[in-house]
Amino acid sequence: MDSLAKDIGLPVAAIAAALLLFGLFVAFAGVDPVEVWTLLFKGAFGDWFSWQNTLQRAAPLMLTALCVAIPARAGLVVIGGEGALVLGGLGCAALPYLVPLPANAVGTVLVCAAGAVCGALWIALAGWLRQYRGINETISSLLLAYVAIGLFKHLVEGALRDPASLNKPSTLPLDEGIRITGMLGSDVHWGLAIGVVACLGFWVWLRSTASGFSVRVVGGNPRTAQLVGLPASRLIIVACALGGACAGLAGAVEVAAVHTNANASIIAGYGYAGILVAFMARHNPLAIVPVAILFGGFGAAGSLLQRRVGLPDASVLVLQGIAFVLILASEALRHVDGKVLLGKLFSRPYEELEPQPAPTLRSASA
Repeated sequence: MDSLAKDIGLPVAAIAAALLLFGLFVAFAGVDPVEVWTLLFKGAFGDWFSWQNTLQRAAPLMLTALCVAIPARAGLVVIGGEGALVLGGLGCAALPYLVPLPANAVGTVLVCAAGAVCGALWIALAGWLRQYRGINETISSLLLAYVAIGLFKHLVEGALRDPASLNKPSTLPLDEGIRITGMLGSDVHWGLAIGVVACLGFWVWLRSTASGFSVRVVGGNPRTAQLVGLPASRLIIVACALGGACAGLAGAVEVAAVHTNANASIIAGYGYAGILVAFMARHNPLAIVPVAILFGGFGAAGSLLQRRVGLPDASVLVLQGIAFVLILASEALRHVDGKVLLGKLFSRPYEELEPQPAPTLRSASA
């Protein structure tokens, strides 16, 4: 119970502290912090329009957070989800160039699968470099993200460019029958359902299957995994591939449901925001769902802050950055006993020693 309380209480306290510090930040800019906090809530959850905007942003965050959380269960810190996302979007938009696709649900599944395969191969490369070349996966995945963005721009502005896209280079739009539509007549697309199902599926996989348990053993104690004969290298690469597939699927959903083609707008930082979501959820796929909705709400409220109080739309990135630092800092308190800490804080700084009589030397005859 104490562990569960810390799992919930520490992230909540970190978010509360982040909101407080963000309020001080905007106060220096001459803006009322209370008004900013109110607008953050209204812009994220104030009405049905705000909820739709929030849920649309939460969908890619769930999938990019899985790109961090699944390899983390295998003991890796992968932060290159942005690269897998943009390549997933590129693969989704490029598949119709290669093969004719039916303009129905089969075509939708195929373009989404193409995006997932591109993301899986990209992040699996980081896992392979770590296992067989000794290259740190955090650095390699981050650098590969920049390579992916460069490759994306090169193809979108070159070989795959739609001649009709003049001021904003993009690929040819997807056929209308292939695009992902809204759920139940709303503006919230089916990508949200895909993200929720993916989180639930990976939560069950990690908890209830032999392969998921093996991944957790590799991440918890690699030496034990080797002693019991688990194929650690293969499991690590598989975990990276699964995480990359989720991020690639996020890119495909953004193309098929939001932008209808691949263009620079899909490079919106969802891959980096997914890092924050995964760490706040403690790499628990089930906890990723509410955390992604929360941070999707912060992103949705940015435009309202800009319209009402004149803050830049990107000011919410400051809030996310503060939250990320505080969440990492809160991990230092996870193994601290609260009662012991309070006892040390309120105890006397030192104990006054009463003077003791000097020791006497006894004679040899005694």
